[in-house]
Amino acid sequence: MNPEKDQFKVKPPKTYKEQIEIFKNRNLQIENPEEAEKVLQRINYYRLSGYGLTLKDPIHENQYINGSSFKQMLSLYEFDRKLRSLLLQVLEVIEIAFRTHISYEIAHKLGPLGYKEKENFNDEKFHTELMDELNKMIKKSYRSELFIQHHFKKYGGQIPIWAVIEVTSFGFLSKFYKNLKADLKKHIAETYYKIPYIYIESWLYALSHVRNICAHFGRLYNKKLTLRPKLFKDVLKQIDNQYIFADIYVIERLLTKTEGLRFITDLGALIDEYEEYIQFQHIGFPENWKELLETANNIK
Repeated sequence: MNPEKDQFKVKPPKTYKEQIEIFKNRNLQIENPEEAEKVLQRINYYRLSGYGLTLKDPIHENQYINGSSFKQMLSLYEFDRKLRSLLLQVLEVIEIAFRTHISYEIAHKLGPLGYKEKENFNDEKFHTELMDELNKMIKKSYRSELFIQHHFKKYGGQIPIWAVIEVTSFGFLSKFYKNLKADLKKHIAETYYKIPYIYIESWLYALSHVRNICAHFGRLYNKKLTLRPKLFKDVLKQIDNQYIFADIYVIERLLTKTEGLRFITDLGALIDEYEEYIQFQHIGFPENWKELLETANNIK
């Protein structure tokens, strides 16, 4: 016998029916147990129950608040799933835009291969690390990307910035932008967005984190984000930057007017669909959330 091992003994697995009984015993209303069981066959109990945290009784932590239901918990899950999907769409737009900004400005100011020269960057050691990371992405892309193969066969592996930028990730772009010389960062930030580059640095870093959460199906509802975007003082008075709405505000700020209007419309439709189930404080939405987003993009 191992006393220490017995002390931390893992719970035995539960059948789908037993999982349903756990919910019931914790005061969660389940109108159709058979349908609920089918849901649990598709969505892990552990994942789904995370959306019930805001439904828990603050006094009796193992019990749900009277009136809480499986339908309500599932609706929060579906809202979160659709929100992630919506955010991925606009984050793709932003990522591609920054690939374009960065590659264009580097090509014209530092030359097609200027990205390889450590003297063009703030931190030479960090630049070396980034080039190692980039080379791994190039190697990984060689089999599937014809344009990478083309540059190896015709140019001996000398890949210009406008081509190599297409194999990079959002996280890499964030770090790469941060390590640019201040003048170039400032030029990109002011030319395309008319804001100081310190905000762009923060926003790219925060959004790369959100993008990873969305891509790996993490939870956004009722989650305090560890990477919080830097906001203007007047905006920070109205928005709690530890919740997802702060990143949504930043996203809107980085979209064009046409893209931004479409995003607000799609987000509004999603909110309307699940408004009876969601609690806005758990996603950081202020009452005037739509007005704030419209102002961020100068749509009004």
